[in-house]
Amino acid sequence: MMPIWLEILLILAGLVLGFGAGMIYRKRVGEREIGSAEEEAKRILNDAIKSAESKKREALLEAKEEIHKSRSEYEREVKERRAELSKQEHRLQQKEEHLDKKTDAIDRKNELLTKKISEVEAQQEEVQKLKNSQLEVLERISGYSTEEAKQLLIDSLASEVTHEQAVKVREIEAQFKEEADQRAREVIALAIQRCAADHASEVTVSVVSLPNDEMKGRIIGREGRNIRSIENLTGVDLIIDDTPEAITVSCFDPVRREVARLALEKLIADGRIHPARIEEMIAKAQKEVNATIKAEGERAVFETGVNGLHPELIKLLGRQKYRTSYGQNVLNHSMEVAHISGLIAAELGVDIATAKRAGLLHDIGKSIDHEVEGSHVTIGVDIAKKYKESPEVIHAIQAHHGDVEPQTVIACIVQAADAISASRPGARRENIENYVKRLEKLEEVSMSFPGIDSCYAIQAGREIRIMVKPEQVSEDQMTLLARDIAKKIEEELTYPGQIKVHVLRETKAVEYAK
Repeated sequence: MMPIWLEILLILAGLVLGFGAGMIYRKRVGEREIGSAEEEAKRILNDAIKSAESKKREALLEAKEEIHKSRSEYEREVKERRAELSKQEHRLQQKEEHLDKKTDAIDRKNELLTKKISEVEAQQEEVQKLKNSQLEVLERISGYSTEEAKQLLIDSLASEVTHEQAVKVREIEAQFKEEADQRAREVIALAIQRCAADHASEVTVSVVSLPNDEMKGRIIGREGRNIRSIENLTGVDLIIDDTPEAITVSCFDPVRREVARLALEKLIADGRIHPARIEEMIAKAQKEVNATIKAEGERAVFETGVNGLHPELIKLLGRQKYRTSYGQNVLNHSMEVAHISGLIAAELGVDIATAKRAGLLHDIGKSIDHEVEGSHVTIGVDIAKKYKESPEVIHAIQAHHGDVEPQTVIACIVQAADAISASRPGARRENIENYVKRLEKLEEVSMSFPGIDSCYAIQAGREIRIMVKPEQVSEDQMTLLARDIAKKIEEELTYPGQIKVHVLRETKAVEYAK
């Protein structure tokens, strides 16, 4: 047997020989593959070169064709442009020839005009010489110089023109006054006819009926505690006198008076009258009155067709239901003024909506005039400004009693509508004492002027007829006297509507035949 080391050595030698033989084989195989790859690469490169050359030839052919096509197109455009330029050149040449002809014609006309101007100037010089010679002859004959004659003629013409102008102005004024008066009568008569309203005189006191006279004692209460409670809570005066089965509620605040009246009626119907119950009933009556005020304000706005009013203005309108002026309900009066203003505005062609709005709000100050100092006109203007009313409405409120001169048609319409509503028969009332005093004052003011013979207040004080002494007051002075009397009446008297001042003058000549 062979030793083990020898076997191991032989095995190792065999492995080395096998590895070397494998490496030699792989090298030869790799060389053959590299050679074939190089040949393939050369073949691919040759094919690519041949393809590129063919594509290059194709691209050159296409480029040559495109260049030829562009050159043909360019040559065609150049020919067309040359032809167009030739046409334009020909037209310009024709125009130049035409202009030359016109220039020649104008030159000939200028020469002719220059010749005619020279002839006219020569004629003017000749005319001026003739005029000067004639003026010299006229001056010598008349004895006036040219300037003196001219001034005399101007003065004569100015006098005639002034006289004719004054006559014409008087004729136009008389015509327009007659037409304006007639138109105003028609508009106002139509407005009154189309707006009919009922009137009921109202007072500043309320009367509450009682089931029996015993109820008076229960309302007064022990030691007057009930009546004091009612008066303190409502701010009214309860008048309990000998009038059978009636109590009078008196207060200048119409809303408080209405609350007290409703509370008394509820207490009388309930029968339980004591301070706690009185307070409860007054609270209920206050809620009812507030609801009525809101409902009446909304009714007024709805019936007059006035939109966009502030909610507080609607409440103030509703308060007018319980306000009276000379016995006339202020809310009904305001609604009537709104209707009449709308009718007049429609006839005159002005804004109907603004006229109605101003008419409805013209007396808004009377809603709180017993709570705020100042006239109802001033208060109304402040309220309208507070709630952002338009300047036209504010001015109409301010001018409806003549506190300021009316500057707009709307203000004049509201002023007229207010006078119409207040002047309706039965619209307002006065007690007999104030009525008599007003008539006496009216006659007294009229008699305070010199030259007055007598005067009489007629038609319930709406007209004053004044007889003058003819030897002291002339026809021309009558107009001035009537105006002065009317102005003094406006300054010293307070009256509803308007007063007509009628001045009469009569001259008599008496002689006896003997």
